[in-house]
Amino acid sequence: MKPKVIVLIDIGTYSTRMLIVAVHQDGHFDEIFSVGRITALGRKVKETGFLQKEAMEETLAVLREYVLIAKEYNPEKIVAVATQACREAKNAEEFLEKVRNLGIDVRVISGEEEAQLSFFATAKALNIEDKFVVIDQGGGSTEFSYGEKDRLIKAVSFPFGIVNLTERFIKSDPPTEEELKQLQDYIRQQITDISKEMEDAKQLVGLGGTITTVVALEYNIYPYNSKKVHGAVLTYDSIKKWFEKLSSLTVQQRKSIPMIEDKRAETILSGIAIFKVAMETFNKDQIKISEWGIRHGLLLKEIESMKSNL
Repeated sequence: MKPKVIVLIDIGTYSTRMLIVAVHQDGHFDEIFSVGRITALGRKVKETGFLQKEAMEETLAVLREYVLIAKEYNPEKIVAVATQACREAKNAEEFLEKVRNLGIDVRVISGEEEAQLSFFATAKALNIEDKFVVIDQGGGSTEFSYGEKDRLIKAVSFPFGIVNLTERFIKSDPPTEEELKQLQDYIRQQITDISKEMEDAKQLVGLGGTITTVVALEYNIYPYNSKKVHGAVLTYDSIKKWFEKLSSLTVQQRKSIPMIEDKRAETILSGIAIFKVAMETFNKDQIKISEWGIRHGLLLKEIESMKSNL
C-alpha cells in the first residue's frame, strides 16, 4: 500500500516551518522535505494588539510558496497550527481566513497544547530514560514541559519569547549591561516557581531556532545541517560564552556571522538569555538539543489517529 503524504505547518510568532512526510501503514515515516523561514508574524503585537499588515503579507507569501511545494507531492492533507501571535492579536481571524483561502486547514492552539506537542516530539526523538524538561523557546511564547519517557507530568506556557523580549528590553545596539540584566532578571522571576516544581528533572532539552543556531556556532556547522544539530549537547559555559560574545556586537556585526540568519541577529540575545537563565535556575550544566518540535508532535498525533482508524 502506498504511503500517505502529510504536510505539517507551524505558523509561529517568529518563524513559519513546514514538514512533508510519507507515512507508511505501520506508522513509520520518511521525511521528504523540511523548511523554515523567519517571517516575524508577531512583530509589534505586544505593543499594538494587532498583527501588522506587512508581517501578515510576508507570512502569507511564504505560505503560498509552501503550498506550491506541497502540491508537488500530492498530499493527503495539510495540517497547520498557529501559536502565540494568533492567540494574542485582535485581528488574528482576518489573517487565519487568508491562510484558509490558500487551502491550509489551520487552527490556533493553546500554549498548553503547544507544550504537549513539543514534549511528545522530544520524548520520541531523543528517547530519554530519566525525568526531563523541554524548553521550547518561540517568538511570542516559551513552553516548559516536564515528564518521564512519554508521560507528560506538567506543561506551562509563558507569554514571552524572543520577539516581545527584544522589543521590551533591548533598546541599545549593542545592548547595555543594564538592559541585559533586566532581561535576565525578568526571565528568572517568571520561571523560578516552575523550576521548583520540576526540580527532580535530570535533563534539560532545548528546542527552537536560537538554540540550534548556538549549536551551529559552537560546533562550526555551516551550512546548517539538522542531522549534526539534532541530539547535540551544549554546556552552560558555551551558552554563557556566546551570550557574552554576541551581546558585545552590534546587530550588523552579528549579521556578518555566517551561522546567524539576518533577522535572527536582531533577536538571538533574548533567546540565548532564556536558556542561560533556565540552566542557572534549574542548576544544570548542560542541555541537549532536539530538532523535533511542534510539527513532529502534530505528525505523531496524525499517525496515532491513522492507526486508530485502521
